[in-house]
Amino acid sequence: MKALIEGFLKFQNEVFPQRTDLFKHLATTQHPGTLFITCSDSRVVPELLTQQEPGELFVIRNAGNIVPSYSPHPGGVSATVEYAVAVLGVTDIVICGHSDCGAMTAVAQCTCMDHLPAVHGWLQHAESAKVINESRSHASGAAKVSSMVRENVIAQLANIQTHPSVRLAQEKGLLNLHGWVYDIETGSIDALDGGRRTFVPLAEHQTLCAVYGKAAEVA
Repeated sequence: MKALIEGFLKFQNEVFPQRTDLFKHLATTQHPGTLFITCSDSRVVPELLTQQEPGELFVIRNAGNIVPSYSPHPGGVSATVEYAVAVLGVTDIVICGHSDCGAMTAVAQCTCMDHLPAVHGWLQHAESAKVINESRSHASGAAKVSSMVRENVIAQLANIQTHPSVRLAQEKGLLNLHGWVYDIETGSIDALDGGRRTFVPLAEHQTLCAVYGKAAEVA
């Protein structure tokens, strides 16, 4: 805690005074353009890797960057997605997996999680990705995990499209979906090419979307 408090004091005394206009503006409003859904892993910091200012990203973080399919009993992730799309009007959603993901490693390796029943239940939302990944051959254990990370991003993109607010925004051409995988060691990001169902370097394909809104696709 000492490090956290020292960090806060530095923010209060050094950083905040230089950004008072920004925080004064943000005190009563927010207009983020993107909903960024990623893992709770401490090594993945959305604002850092995208270099966004406060107020520019609406963020969901959980184990495995998972979005449960919409159900009659929606939870916190569903409520946050709905608020971001229907109230804040975000125009893009990014689902971002990452290298060395503990959640996806556990799924890919079929790790026993009897001692972690809540984690085990949560990761059932990645079951469709697991089935696809298990149907393929992999050169190594590391390659299997890497593939699982990517299949999970694809699966969660499918899940999020079951949410009514997302489908409506897509139908109106107001919302595009993106699937990313961040490599911690190299700092690179691969993005899903939805048409070819493959991941390519984001730096070389900067206009790529995983799923375009209907009107945007027609245009």
